[in-house]
Amino acid sequence: MRISTLAVASLLTFQTALLQAEELPAPIKALEAKGATVKGSFDAPGGLKGYAAEYQKQAMALYLTADGKHVLAGNLFDEKGEDLSEAPLQKLVYEPMTKEMWNQMENSTWIADGAKTAPKVIYLFSDANCPYCNIFWEQARPWVKSGKVQLRHIMVGVIREDSAAKAATLLADANPELALQKHEQAGKSSTLKAMDTIPKDIQAKLDANMKLMDDMGLSATPSIFYKDANGHLQQQQGAPRPDVLAKMMGPK
Repeated sequence: MRISTLAVASLLTFQTALLQAEELPAPIKALEAKGATVKGSFDAPGGLKGYAAEYQKQAMALYLTADGKHVLAGNLFDEKGEDLSEAPLQKLVYEPMTKEMWNQMENSTWIADGAKTAPKVIYLFSDANCPYCNIFWEQARPWVKSGKVQLRHIMVGVIREDSAAKAATLLADANPELALQKHEQAGKSSTLKAMDTIPKDIQAKLDANMKLMDDMGLSATPSIFYKDANGHLQQQQGAPRPDVLAKMMGPK
């Protein structure tokens, strides 16, 4: 029997509601007080009860002992060496986290680079003064030009005092995509000028982008996000090495 995606989503929502309604054991509560957020529970062997938690954007498996008074944090392996924590953490923590973070980036203010019909989308937090953003832009040309990848530049201002004003110039342009292309194509010879006074609406968009960057725990550009072959969210900090680039982009 096949179970629809909607049914699975409804089941997970129901399980989460049950978890919220039940009284969490004291050791689990103690870890929540330290900053962990419990996302769901799962069955575990050996008299243990598993809890999937998120801590600082990372998944963490918690195992409550049979007496209910102690908790172990970490991965649990069976006699074959298989990680019994991976599947529940993926299902209860990473999949919802991926969806949330992807939606947040999708709803941010970005400048597209590449075809709308590209099968692969890659987001990057980008600064107009960032040399490594420019290197990545150059690296991505074969995939962008072939129509297989679309880059979405979430513009921020973090490197120099005029970075935000240069981002504003790009966002205010009648054709931001073309303006970004000219700027990146020129590299160090770019003549992009910083805007003297940033309009309130554009400043609000830049502020929102910066808040998103901060909320995601990022501090440098380019911070690149993409989905791997399994649909899992992956992050790359800085211009990638050739082997990482090929893995990130897929076939040319």
